[in-house]
Amino acid sequence: MLRFVKGLLFASCLLLQQAASATEGMWLPQLLGQLNEKEMKAMGMKISAADIYNVNRGSLKDAIVSFGGFCTGEVISSQGLLLTNHHCGYRSIQQHSSVGSNYLADGFWAMNRQQELPNPGLTATFIVRIEDITKQALAGVQNGMDEKDRAALINKNIEALKPSIKKEAYQDVLVKPMFEGNQYFLFVTQTYKDIRLVGAPPSSIGKFGADTDNWMWPRHTGDFSLFRIYAGKDGLPAEYAADNVPLSPKHFLPISIDGIEKNDFTMVFGFPGRTNEYLPSEGMRLIVEGQDPARVSMRDAALKIIDGFMREDEQIKIQYAAKYASTANGWKKWIGEMQGVERTKGLDRKVAYETEYTKRLNNNNALKQLYAGVLDSLNALYIKAGPYVVAQDYYNELTRNIELFSFSNRLLNMLNKVKKDGPDSYTEHKELLLKTMKGIFQDYSMKVDQQVAVALLDLYFSTVKSRYIGGEAYQIWMENNKDGKMTANKIFALTALSSYEKFEAFLDQPYEKIQNLVYQDPATRFMMALRNGFVENVYNVNKDIQDEIDQLQRVYMKAQMEVMNERRFYPDANSTMRITYGKVDGYSPRDAVQYNISTTLEGVMEKYKPGDYEFDVPGKLRDLYRDKDYGPYKRSDGKMPVCFIASNHTTGGNSGSPALDAYGNLVGLNFDRTWEGTMSDINYDAKICRNIMVDIRYVLFIIDKYAGAKHLVDEMKLVHPKAKVRPMMERKRA
Repeated sequence: MLRFVKGLLFASCLLLQQAASATEGMWLPQLLGQLNEKEMKAMGMKISAADIYNVNRGSLKDAIVSFGGFCTGEVISSQGLLLTNHHCGYRSIQQHSSVGSNYLADGFWAMNRQQELPNPGLTATFIVRIEDITKQALAGVQNGMDEKDRAALINKNIEALKPSIKKEAYQDVLVKPMFEGNQYFLFVTQTYKDIRLVGAPPSSIGKFGADTDNWMWPRHTGDFSLFRIYAGKDGLPAEYAADNVPLSPKHFLPISIDGIEKNDFTMVFGFPGRTNEYLPSEGMRLIVEGQDPARVSMRDAALKIIDGFMREDEQIKIQYAAKYASTANGWKKWIGEMQGVERTKGLDRKVAYETEYTKRLNNNNALKQLYAGVLDSLNALYIKAGPYVVAQDYYNELTRNIELFSFSNRLLNMLNKVKKDGPDSYTEHKELLLKTMKGIFQDYSMKVDQQVAVALLDLYFSTVKSRYIGGEAYQIWMENNKDGKMTANKIFALTALSSYEKFEAFLDQPYEKIQNLVYQDPATRFMMALRNGFVENVYNVNKDIQDEIDQLQRVYMKAQMEVMNERRFYPDANSTMRITYGKVDGYSPRDAVQYNISTTLEGVMEKYKPGDYEFDVPGKLRDLYRDKDYGPYKRSDGKMPVCFIASNHTTGGNSGSPALDAYGNLVGLNFDRTWEGTMSDINYDAKICRNIMVDIRYVLFIIDKYAGAKHLVDEMKLVHPKAKVRPMMERKRA
């Protein structure tokens, strides 16, 4: 293992740095025994690192899956029953819904295996094992190599290595860089493709609080859904078939119904998406003072329009439910990120860390010769890149949130593939595109999109300087009197891409004719002008700057690990399997405000607003509350628990991750972070960063008492780990 990896082994943190604490970090599970086990046990963990990650026998890792590549899920029965968030299963639930059978509004529960619903394209991926291949990947790499040459050599090394990796024919190999490309790890994976919907509460439970409560605490959301993993009769991955059988997993998670208490040890296991914890100060400043404001302003305008239509039209509400949730999720997160960095003086802390780093570097002649000037140069590059990065975010938000522009982009990308593969490939590429577009148009409303376009075009052209837009796009803008409404009305009235029927008819023409028509259609003409201007004036210029940033970021990462050698470093999240650990704990986000660790069903009823799409409560749930009919899932004080918080370091991708107790039993389901702590992706602060989880007892209560699906609970293994501890503690007190 490389020299700097040894810097991971340490006992204390620096005063002025953004140090990893006992609750910070997204750790690679195969290294827990070497790096974290002693600390985890001191915090209360009762199992060993080998119980968490093991390649020779079933361990916790064998119950954890990457759900669809965008969330985490966990196996909770010997019959492949899988638990994840309601918002992770949202699109699948939506695709099975209609006005007549609205599973989003009413919920869905399969009362037998025959009623479980297939979901083409949905996958569940297990990690078989993880290997450090840094030495092989970096063979022949020299300091100062051109970035393209370096990347090409590393890719060549990895491709040469893959055939020698021991794996089964049905398994895959994934290689990911860590520590900005200073290390490389290989993941052997096993992906199942027959994933069926088993159960989901209505959105009034699974999405209770919707956008108002998103990223907020206290929270009262039953954010869960159930699926089942099916395999071929041989137990191996297989495409969907009616006679496939439920997966028999190597391990599934037992479920503790003893509940949680303040200071209980917790772990969250999953596939966090992306963090940037080791940015220099100007990199952090660019995010919170440039990128976040740009993205928030564009999404704010789009969301207001979509929300207005959804409140008036039930069909549009169904069509746009998932899109709205996805758009609002980022919008609110970025607002919290900006506020969190400001409240915790994150930039000041980063500058203080850099001051200490520079002082130490200058006092070490050997390291100074290697790394002098790296930090200053990196900060200067972020300042230089700033205008281009912000312009790129405006462009991305424009083309993402105006769906017609994304349709145009798909069409242009398809035609570029035909140009590359030859005219004879047109039919094949056309059919693939039409297949994709048919599903997209099912959830599309032209009248909604047109009004979004009006607002975003006005905002984009009034905010982004013309030199970053390009002459052709700006010329079209001027042709329409620099008016979003006039521009949008003309484009939407004349385009051939505003419905599936029109789109299909447009493509059902000879390729030679299509090549000319794309320049005449107002949507594709405008999109090409925007795209060409963006590539020429923003992307190409910024790409060279980003190449320099990537190179210096890698060097700076290595420098930090050698200069600040008392600090514990963990690799940034990159959608690979990680474990984080902490304790159940409240927090104080601001003066005179103190948050407790948990919420109950009483809070749901306090928020209840009849008929409100965010805070309505189903009649049956109100009846269960009135009668206090909670079954064996209530707390010792007779109340029904709903959610709780802890100091686990999580991010996007951890949605659906299991919250585990000291014994590795399931106690909750991770689904969010507190608003004040959303800045943890770039500025973790243990004082206010908290993850939010559904209490597993609320999940079981909804399945059993609300849905009447106790047969699903009967599949699970319910345990009482605290029953053994309490009598022992009582004897000691006596």
